[in-house]
Formats: sequence, C-alpha cells, structure tokens
Amino acid sequence: MPDSPADEHAHAREAMVEQQLRRRGIRDPRVLAAMEKVPRHLFLSNPADSGAYRDYPLPIGDGQTISQPYMVAIMTEALRLAADHKVLEIGTGSGYQAAILAELSREVYSVERIATLAERARETLAELGYGSVTVVVADGSLGHPRAAPYDRIIVTAASPKIADPWIEQLAEDGILVAPTGDRWGQTLTRVIKHGEKLEHQDLGGCVFVPLVGEHGWQTD
Repeated sequence: MPDSPADEHAHAREAMVEQQLRRRGIRDPRVLAAMEKVPRHLFLSNPADSGAYRDYPLPIGDGQTISQPYMVAIMTEALRLAADHKVLEIGTGSGYQAAILAELSREVYSVERIATLAERARETLAELGYGSVTVVVADGSLGHPRAAPYDRIIVTAASPKIADPWIEQLAEDGILVAPTGDRWGQTLTRVIKHGEKLEHQDLGGCVFVPLVGEHGWQTD
C-alpha cells in the first residue's frame, strides 16, 4: 500500500491513535498502524477542517458523514483482517474506511449509492495510490455479487437487518460487521458464517446514517 505524503497532520494522527484508540482498548497493531498512516483530513470536503482527527463524526455532504475514528477502528478490528482477504464495503462515503481496509487486505470493493460521493472517493483514493479499491455506484443493500464471495463484509450505514444478499456473498468462515436496528440507534453486530449456521455477536451500541435500498430503508 502507498505511503501517505508527509504533512503537518502526522502529529494529530499519532495523538488520535494514542488517545482515542489505544486508550480505549484497540489492540490490533495493524489497525493502529493503518489509522496512524492514512491522512483522514484528505477525505473531508474541507481538508483544512481542524476537526479532522477529533473524536466525532463529520459531515461530508449529501447528508452523509465520515465516522468517528474510534468507530472506524473498532469495526475494522472486529473484521480480523488478513493480508490476503477480499473485502466488500457497503457505503463508501468519503472513501476513508476503504483506505483503511486497503492497508490491511488484498482487494476492496466498495459500494456507494450516491454517485457524487462515489466519484469524489474514487478521486481521493486514486490520488493516494489505493489501486486495490474498486468503487461501485449501486444499491449497497444488494451487495456486489459480481465479485463475490468475500472474506469480509463491512456495512457503514444503519440497516434494519442483516440483508440476505450479504450473507449469500460472504465466504465460508467469513465475517460481517454491521450496525443494525432502527433509524435512531443500532447495535454493532458481528456475524461469522459457518455453513448454514450464523454466529451473532453484539459489539455494543452505535448510531449511523440510514442505509437506503431494497433491503434497507426506502428513503433518507
């Protein structure tokens, strides 16, 4: 994966990792290294935003947000990524989460329903050299069957349930992490696929923007 260009935000990334992630229990050294490396500020609508590395989500336009750094880290760690994994991301948004995934896996497919966000994310990822990420404009609730199966699937928008297409596209012994619940609050859930059996694990409460689509919410 590419090296991030030197910039004045390196210290802010180091502080983010130490104060927001490591102190709150994020332990995977590869996740911590990726979070310290990827220039989060470059994925914002305004790269000069002083809040780029602060402990909260930020708007990126079109009613969407870039997730709080800790939420990015806890979801990424929950995936248990390996360097040879193929990953499906539902909800590209800014492209920041896709960049983190690309640091830790072989190939990333990221699905975004809002074309303007998808194009902006493509441009940012390309400028930073993340050639292993493919951004697709489509209904994320349907997954991306063309490149299935996936070793890991991450959903970065709130879904009323774990959509059947995601499970169908998840490889044997694969892991899926998604926020499920209603529009106002969700449970971060990890699903591990063992043949016909699905193991569900509750990772705690969270709040995400709604997933709009055939297997999600019908409108924003």
